[in-house]
Amino acid sequence: MFEEELDFFIKNQDGLVKKYAGKALVIKGNEVCAVHNTPLEAYVQIQRDQQLGKAMIQVCLPGPDAYTVTIN
Repeated sequence: MFEEELDFFIKNQDGLVKKYAGKALVIKGNEVCAVHNTPLEAYVQIQRDQQLGKAMIQVCLPGPDAYTVTIN
């Protein structure tokens, strides 16, 4: 789930960070659909505009920590 969106983010991360640093991106396929100040704002908007599970919310930060989770 969201492999295409995550791949898009990783491949374009440097440019996206230059443009949207710290913002919450709504990514659908290979496109940034919306930009919000917080992930919560993005989530609420997705609930109104789209079916949940059809777009990924990604906080736009540099480096692999932006998309990597470590569970101990």
